[in-house]
Amino acid sequence: MDKQQVLTKMTDAGLVAVVRASNAEDAIRITDACLEGGCPSIELTFTVPGAAKVIEALASKYTNGEMLLGAGTVLDSETARQAILSGANFIVSPGFNKGAAELCGRYQIPYMPGCMTITEILTAMEAGCDICKVFPGDIVGANFIKDVKGPLPHAKLMPTGGVDVSNVDKWIKAGAVAVGAGSSLTKGAKTGDYADITATAKEFIAKIKEARAAL
Repeated sequence: MDKQQVLTKMTDAGLVAVVRASNAEDAIRITDACLEGGCPSIELTFTVPGAAKVIEALASKYTNGEMLLGAGTVLDSETARQAILSGANFIVSPGFNKGAAELCGRYQIPYMPGCMTITEILTAMEAGCDICKVFPGDIVGANFIKDVKGPLPHAKLMPTGGVDVSNVDKWIKAGAVAVGAGSSLTKGAKTGDYADITATAKEFIAKIKEARAAL
């Protein structure tokens, strides 16, 4: 899947599941539950023990293009390269890293760095980043998206942090091309209720569709 196909599939669904887990088995079960709920974009963070091997396992399990497999919490180019070689389709970072941006650009892999100011967004865009992750989203709020898109209407922004089913419509209506959801989506895993994750993913997708239809 090439870069543009990845970006299109991600933004079409509008939801990226941020998967954090204490072990590989839980990470895979959370991923399965998110996919069942209609969320094709999975960001497997490098805080998961043996993250590269988990990415390899998921890449081997899903080979028909039903999943966009990303690596999150990528802090440097070395980790980005490891993730890409393991099968990651996109790279996400909590902050901008020039080396990671250059490496992803070299291999035409979408790189989405965390940004919290308009200067950081401009820096990322100038480095070739197609989507900027607005992070932490709960600190800046949905109006930040709307305000940034005043002077930068072409900026593609994806909030992560503080996004849940009760406010996802506000982010979409403010101009977000997609949203990232972690604990608000995957909290069922703490009690082994993976069906709750699937149900929540379905609710997220429905709310995103409703918000887009209202624009």
